Amino acid sequence: MTTITDEFMRQMISKTRNYCIVILKAGPKKNEEGAEKIIWEHGRRNFALRADGVLSIVCPISDGSNVAGVGIFNADVEEVTKIMDEDPAVKAGVLIYEIHPCRGFPGSCLPE
Repeated sequence: MTTITDEFMRQMISKTRNYCIVILKAGPKKNEEGAEKIIWEHGRRNFALRADGVLSIVCPISDGSNVAGVGIFNADVEEVTKIMDEDPAVKAGVLIYEIHPCRGFPGSCLPE
């Protein structure tokens, strides 16, 4: 494992920024007819938000739990709330969400 110095820690901590984590969960209408089409449009919207630089990381979850996905937004809680309230799956009751403000390190990404 790489050795991390105190100086490195101080430098990295000084670079943190505010982000928001969204946790999506199954909503009350997740099993209703047409839900798959709504989820498809939810995904399309996520790709657009990603392309616009607002949604930095998208992680669908498929472990059979009621958690449907996690996203990290490059926006504040107020903006993310507006974005999520307009999500087609949220509007249809297929998904519900929680927003958690967090701090992270710019440039962090998933490996290819």
